[in-house]
Amino acid sequence: MQLIYWLLCAILVIGDQGLKYYVTSNIAPMSVHEFIPGILSITHITNTGAAWSMLEGKMMFFYLITIIAVVVLVYLFIKAAKNEYMYRFALIFLLAGTIGNAIDRFTRHFVVDMFNLDFMNFPIFNLADTYITIGVILIIVSLFVQLAGEKNNK
Repeated sequence: MQLIYWLLCAILVIGDQGLKYYVTSNIAPMSVHEFIPGILSITHITNTGAAWSMLEGKMMFFYLITIIAVVVLVYLFIKAAKNEYMYRFALIFLLAGTIGNAIDRFTRHFVVDMFNLDFMNFPIFNLADTYITIGVILIIVSLFVQLAGEKNNK
């Protein structure tokens, strides 16, 4: 069963990197390609910062934080109880997103972003960012489930 988590992590990272490779190979930087009219377009941009381009250009900081995050996430995953499925999936999504963006930072010195929500003013993001968001949501849900279980056991 443990193998399933690591296989999922690998598939997610490969999906992220595959999409980034496609975008960088086929879409000119800063060009916009409508994907779902009025909802989603693909816009090839590069980001040397974190979310919303925060701390732009602080690559040494990102290298250090990335290494720490990967070590902590792997440690938490290994220490998690085998029956904490949602929590373990959350950690795998967080790890895959962290690794996906880390590959960009370590090989390109920037992160490739491409998803543009046309119906609202929101920063352009990538698949790895989506994995991180899913991981955070799953962590929150798993905490609520755990708290509800503890409350019912009292």
